[in-house]
Amino acid sequence: MSRPPTFDPPPGIRAHRLATARGEFAVLDAAAATPYVKGTALLLPGFTASKEDFILLQPLLATAGYRTLALDGRGQYESPGPRDDEAPYAQGELARDVIAQAHAVKGPVHLLGHSLGGQIARAAVLLDASPFVSLTLMSSGPAAISAAQQERVKLLRDALTVMDMAQVWDVMQAMEPAEQAATGGLDEGLSDGAGLRRRWIGTSPAQLVATGRQLCEEPDRVAELAATGLPVHVLSGVRDDTWPVPLLDDMAARLDAHRTVVPHAEHSPNTEQPAVTARALAAFWDTLPTTP
Repeated sequence: MSRPPTFDPPPGIRAHRLATARGEFAVLDAAAATPYVKGTALLLPGFTASKEDFILLQPLLATAGYRTLALDGRGQYESPGPRDDEAPYAQGELARDVIAQAHAVKGPVHLLGHSLGGQIARAAVLLDASPFVSLTLMSSGPAAISAAQQERVKLLRDALTVMDMAQVWDVMQAMEPAEQAATGGLDEGLSDGAGLRRRWIGTSPAQLVATGRQLCEEPDRVAELAATGLPVHVLSGVRDDTWPVPLLDDMAARLDAHRTVVPHAEHSPNTEQPAVTARALAAFWDTLPTTP
């Protein structure tokens, strides 16, 4: 589970609902903090995650001249979605949501997906690359997640067949070491334990089951992505137990992608090393034209 430091938007970030042709989505919207806006980026969170995963990154990207909108996808935290029907969470449906979000924002968009969000972003680009200037895959690999992570996802999916979200939360907390249960192992005051529980309870169990299955069954679509010609940035930490870093290196080479490895970061460079990550993102986007 990702662990943002807070669920309260800082100054400069506006929480609202983005109206699209496919419904409304909860967003954290950070305007560029410069006279000239260089571009707009959509930020898609990963599995069991939410828009707050980018809350440290957004002010830094605003300073660099970029407007960013971090989104809860359908059924994630504060975006509505059915809780007992998996069909709306098929990857193609989630990808169409992203395309609708890009059209609602208007103008060319840099698309970034973290982990599961990267695979949904890739699916969106493969459906329709026209709204996008670039794609950044952050800690998101070419195909299914590692065998160890597949086992963890299967445990969660099995638990959700016999327990509700509150019961699963209590079990997960009981399995954590006592000093990590509230904050997920972060220093006191750096993780919002109540917010983590609120996000978990708000997330649709059907979304978790459907997207968890996707993570375990995703085929390798790197060649298809390369054929689009869209500029791609592959960014990760120095270690990743969901997709091993050598696998991400190979994917970047196959895509002829820009590659960034963030020092002292693992699966979530956006929360672990936001300043370095923001500089790498802005540097990549700065090299690209403002129209797709």
